[in-house]
Amino acid sequence: MTAAAASRARLKMAVPPAPRWGANMQMLRRHNSAAFDYWTENSDSNIWEHCGLFEGDIMLHRELLRNGLLNERQTWPEAVVPFYIDPQDFTVNQTMIILKAFKEYHERSCIRFRPYEEDDKHWLLIKGNYSGCWSSVGRRQGGQVLNLNTPKCVTHGVVVHELLHALGFYHQQSATERDEYVKINWENILDGHAHNFNKYARTHITNFGVEYDYQSVMHYSALAFSRNGKPTIEPLDPYAALGQRRGLSDKDISKLNEMYEQDCGSFNGFGLGGYLNELLDYFEGNLADLFG
Repeated sequence: MTAAAASRARLKMAVPPAPRWGANMQMLRRHNSAAFDYWTENSDSNIWEHCGLFEGDIMLHRELLRNGLLNERQTWPEAVVPFYIDPQDFTVNQTMIILKAFKEYHERSCIRFRPYEEDDKHWLLIKGNYSGCWSSVGRRQGGQVLNLNTPKCVTHGVVVHELLHALGFYHQQSATERDEYVKINWENILDGHAHNFNKYARTHITNFGVEYDYQSVMHYSALAFSRNGKPTIEPLDPYAALGQRRGLSDKDISKLNEMYEQDCGSFNGFGLGGYLNELLDYFEGNLADLFG
């Protein structure tokens, strides 16, 4: 076997069965949001605020809502997330963007993404053919969909945001202490969307001892769900801006590492950092071989 063939065999991804979680997919395929359709990179809001689900982009299941999940059963054991990227839904360049979002987690935390294997009990199926950008919050037994509608949702910041949902986080402005940091202008919120600005009690959420983060990739924009073009959220710090699309903030990383402290503490390296670099290199010209 040649070196190229050996590399191809090692990197070949198993195809998972249909996931258990990602309900109402047919509804989502039919869903048409004018706000999502007309959103551009120059918009003042975030694209995930316009996806028509709970808080915009959360595939809601029947459990208590948590900003940072307290339920350890919904975090990923050993901080490892098996994934499968549907090759029918993404171009090579789009797949590279997703892999580079994985790489940010690898470089800044102990979270590790690895290709799905046939005996995995839970995994992310990354799709791009349903409406919107969305994810469940936390791990779901039996597989779950994370959707990145192409091409709008396949940007670094959006992928990082949806992955952080899958790892166990709700939006930053849901935090118990948020009224100490932001003002919600209820009169400016679209009719029927006030529930997207709920905050949750300390019995259900935790900030892991990390101060409120205006610059979290999980924070709504100032104009989220605005009915009149006026701010729905205002920072009480006059020098603060709300949210960003660049990637994980330092506080996002601190909270993530606190959530996965026990799993990260037992982390032994796995060699996945090198594996991901090899995968990125291989994707440059071998997408069909890798997924075919």
